Amino acid sequence: MRTMLVDRPGMLSTLQDTGRLGHQQYGVSVNGPMDEWSHRVANALVGNPEDAAVLECTLNGPRLSFSEHTLVALCGAAMNVTADGQPVPYGRAVLLRRGVVLDIGARTAGARLYLAVRGGLAPDPVLGSRSTNVRAGFGGFHGRPLRKGDHVPLSPPRRGAPALPIERRMVQSGLPMLSALPVDVAQQPARREGVLRVIPGPHWNAFTASARADFERRPYKVTPQSDRMGIRLQGPALMLDRPMELVSEATVFGTVQVPPDGQPIVLMADRQSAGGYPKIGYVASADLPLLAQAMPGDELYFEAITQADAENAWQDFEERLQHLRRSAAQALES
Repeated sequence: MRTMLVDRPGMLSTLQDTGRLGHQQYGVSVNGPMDEWSHRVANALVGNPEDAAVLECTLNGPRLSFSEHTLVALCGAAMNVTADGQPVPYGRAVLLRRGVVLDIGARTAGARLYLAVRGGLAPDPVLGSRSTNVRAGFGGFHGRPLRKGDHVPLSPPRRGAPALPIERRMVQSGLPMLSALPVDVAQQPARREGVLRVIPGPHWNAFTASARADFERRPYKVTPQSDRMGIRLQGPALMLDRPMELVSEATVFGTVQVPPDGQPIVLMADRQSAGGYPKIGYVASADLPLLAQAMPGDELYFEAITQADAENAWQDFEERLQHLRRSAAQALES
């Protein structure tokens, strides 16, 4: 069996696929990647299906090695990554020789890095997903972050699949790693830094006029209490026009809920399945990867848009991904 050996686990390294869909009505969190763009791009670079499980590394990554020659790709936060001491490039597939040590060090920008392995990480799925639910203790690799000494199973190569050109070159080479052609992995055209587009939520008009104005015009700072469940923000308090009682209802990725202290929380991948706080808005899905890479102390602004604007942004997001998948496939065949 092909395996990935963990020599150092990193701060928080968990397996994540596209998430555990279809179970929120039973109180089961979706989980999945915080940064969908980087997750899907990393898989594309190694020729995986979009739903293959990858390793999400937060702030400080693991030290790993592989039992066989393994094609990997990195996307997301910038971290100091080496293979047997040599820098590993981003934005392209990299073939590592068996036993080479892949060392993912501390972040230099962003918060989360995604490591994809050709074929995918392959522990047994739970409720149709390999995503790790750390709070509930299931999914992923034994329901927890990686630990030193873990041997994580990898999917075997497809039976009868021809070797890639880079794999044939590795046989002839004595190098610890070989790189495929680079691919442009930029998420989207440059926009004003730190601005998140948001659709006004069902309780938008329940907040005071001054609160709505502050939400759109004033900065909010990411706090150290932020995690995979929610990005907690600090800034002008968002107060209701009058007290209101709400029945708990389903939550979605990007919901901006406001507890009684008026400090907004953006619900993320490990969010609870339902919530009863007022919802002032929803971060556009296309901007959630940007939020996933935010660090404590970063300042964020919200820009109100229409649902049609958000749908157009998502269409552009998907079109860029599909173009990238085609480019990645061509790079692997070169």
